[in-house]
Amino acid sequence: MFELVRIRRALRKAALVAVAGVLSCLACVNAGWAADPIKVGFSMALTGSVAPNGKQILLALEIWRDDVNAKGGLLGRPVELVYYDDQSNPSTVPGIYTKLISIDKVDLILGPYATNMAAAAMPAIMQNNKTTISMLAIGVNSHFNYNRYFSMVPVGPEGVKSFSRGFFELAAAQNPKPKTVALIAADAEFAKTASDGARENAKASGFDIIYDKTYPPSTTDFTPVVRAIQAANADVVFVAAYPPDTVGIVSAAREIRLTPKIFGGTMVGLLVTPIKMRLGPLMDGLVIMESFTPAPSFNFPGLQDVLAKYRVKAASEKIDPFGYGFVPFAYAAGQILAEAVTATKGLDHDKLATYIHGHSFSTVAGEIAYNKNGDWTQPRTVFTQFQNVTPNDMEQFSKVDHQVILWPDKYKTGKIIYPYADAIKK
Repeated sequence: MFELVRIRRALRKAALVAVAGVLSCLACVNAGWAADPIKVGFSMALTGSVAPNGKQILLALEIWRDDVNAKGGLLGRPVELVYYDDQSNPSTVPGIYTKLISIDKVDLILGPYATNMAAAAMPAIMQNNKTTISMLAIGVNSHFNYNRYFSMVPVGPEGVKSFSRGFFELAAAQNPKPKTVALIAADAEFAKTASDGARENAKASGFDIIYDKTYPPSTTDFTPVVRAIQAANADVVFVAAYPPDTVGIVSAAREIRLTPKIFGGTMVGLLVTPIKMRLGPLMDGLVIMESFTPAPSFNFPGLQDVLAKYRVKAASEKIDPFGYGFVPFAYAAGQILAEAVTATKGLDHDKLATYIHGHSFSTVAGEIAYNKNGDWTQPRTVFTQFQNVTPNDMEQFSKVDHQVILWPDKYKTGKIIYPYADAIKK
């Protein structure tokens, strides 16, 4: 009996020692794993004018990092994000990317977000021969022609013209066709680039541009800006504006009763749910470009899982609860980078760029392939119109019932209310 007890105790002790040994080994593995991460560096707009968008992108990248690490990391190593706030200010970006590459010694590069910042980052990225996937920046590589640059924005090979082609095709299809156009844009990289494309599309569609102005990015009172547009009396008003500008322009337009036949453009503030909530019915009738919508045709594999994780985290961070306009693209950038690293079995930036150029990628933002300039081979922008928006109802923006897709036809979910004045009647 005593011998049996002794044997049982010995076996229990041996089992405990074995468990302790396993845990110790696991701790050693994890310690080694954590000591040798693959560092992914980028700058992000976490304060400043486009911070509402930048915060969504950062959260999406953190979700991507966590998902990759849960599956064993890349090349058997954990992924670590190394980032700095660029304050929505292009002048801060070159220093950040120089630091990421030279001091932080990051292995991989992403970003930055937005045209202004991406253009500012390019000299440092090119000087160090790094590959990057920028976030929602347009027309950047037309200036640099750098073969290791890739853009995560669905404009396709048309570049900046995709940000307005659908707008002017819709305008030209109306009966009677409107004749004159007013263009207004912030005097900054993205807005001016979008306006350049709008100018080309307007002329190609046979419109007469009778007003074409920019305003300083520091503008806070948009009443004089909108009154000048009203005085021009154009049939079509196209606006290229940042989030704070969007609020000012839309509010001023309603206050002074600006009623062109079509009103809208690339008003990126209207991609952000809190701004939609703030403006509410003031958005009725606006026709804007969207990069991503909650339409069933955009429900790509894996998307809902990512958005579900985002919504949980977004609630605690108190940022946009849906993330449609930014989260899929940021996560997809991570997916493409991870696939390239895995397929090439390394971190060689030349091999990464060659792989990305030569392959198509299935992502939560859809199927993506790149042309020689680093743009998508196929565009996927849509133009939508706000219709019958109700105040204080966030859930209405989780569907396309009150922001219907008008263009292109393959994604269409509703009909345009024309002219604009009819859409704002109460």
